[in-house]
This record gives sequence, C-alpha cells and structure tokens, in this order.
Amino acid sequence: MAKIMVVDDERELREVVSLYLEKEGYKVLQAGDGVSAVKVFHDEKPDLVILDLMLPDIPGEKVCNAIRENHNTPIIMLTSKSGEDSRINGLEMGADDYITKPFSPKELVARVKAIFRRMGKTSSIDLHATRKLEIDENSYTVKKDGRQIDLTPIEFKILSTMYRNPGRTYTREQLITYALGYEYEGMSRTIDSHIKNIRQKIESDPSRPEYVRTVFGIGYKFMEEQ
Repeated sequence: MAKIMVVDDERELREVVSLYLEKEGYKVLQAGDGVSAVKVFHDEKPDLVILDLMLPDIPGEKVCNAIRENHNTPIIMLTSKSGEDSRINGLEMGADDYITKPFSPKELVARVKAIFRRMGKTSSIDLHATRKLEIDENSYTVKKDGRQIDLTPIEFKILSTMYRNPGRTYTREQLITYALGYEYEGMSRTIDSHIKNIRQKIESDPSRPEYVRTVFGIGYKFMEEQ
C-alpha cells in the first residue's frame, strides 16, 4: 500500500484530501506544519508528498529542500499563487507537480495516480486476505473459505473500505464519504441496513459478528481474525 503525506496547516483541507486518497486505497499521513512534516517524512518515509508552500512555521520550500537533500520522493506542491513564475520556481525547486488552490480533490487524486503510474506503483494491494476471508478489489469479489460471497456494489465498497484499515472505527457519515462519495443522497442510518446485510453474508453467526463489529454510539470497524 503506497503511503502519502499531506502537509497543510488547514485541517479541514487535509481531512478532505485524506478522505479522497484513502478511498482510493492509499495510506495517508498528515502534518500541519513544516517541522512536523520533516519529522514524519524521516520516520515514515512516504512514497509521495503533497506539500503546501504556506506553512505557519517554516516555508514549504524549506521542507521541499530538506526532503530533496537525500531523497527523490515525488512532491506535489499546493499554493495559492497561480502565476507562471511561481509554477516554474516550484518545479525548479524539485516539485514533480504543482496545483493551485482552490482545487478539485478529484483532480489531485488523478495527478497522484499519474505520478505513481510513471513510477510503476499501484494505490492498494489487489488482494486483501485473512485466513478465511478474501477481498479482491480488481474483480470486486469476496470469498470466505474459498466460497464466493455475493455482495451488492455498495456493500462491497463499505466492506473493502473498513477492511483496508482493520481496527479503525468509522462513523456512519465517514462510511458514506469514504465508500459512497459526497454525492450519495441516502440517510446515514441506511449504513446500518447495509452492515446488517453484509453480516448476513460473511458472518458465521450474524448476531455475534467476528469481522464487522459495532462500536456503540460511534459506528463500525473491521476486525482481523485472531
């Protein structure tokens, strides 16, 4: 699974970008300032960096320079400056791509994918498997004990979203955003119906779920087999 670090002091922007990237199967790291970004980069060694130039402590240019000292990790720069000179300066500084604010998260994801295609990387593991349960995101199939389980497209998206991050708790609203997209018009409680149907299909005893657990008052999470 490719790791992407998103560096921006606007928390809401980081969260939105992270939602879109995680929906595509990437693991996302976040940093709200330059010093934290440099530390996270050296600790986690992400495969790509999305870097805002206007940071509260040190300029994004210095973060870029710190990364470029010893690494060729791809960098996409974010900036409010739309002039040609700014874009040229960013690219000459070592950025692999440059995008101006405001921007479409879908366009940013497309640019991330383009960079990874050039690198020969993919977004996520094609096959997720535990001892009994297998999820193949290429063929949109789920198997348990070698037997294919028929899920609807929405059920598959919900299950595979949770499966990518076992142990992580998702609220109903997050599952709508991650798995179904912002344009989904259903009520958040319809997630409960989808979860019930998923359990009927993948759990040995739906009343005592092994995989899809309820976190009362919050939402749901996927548990790996012990």
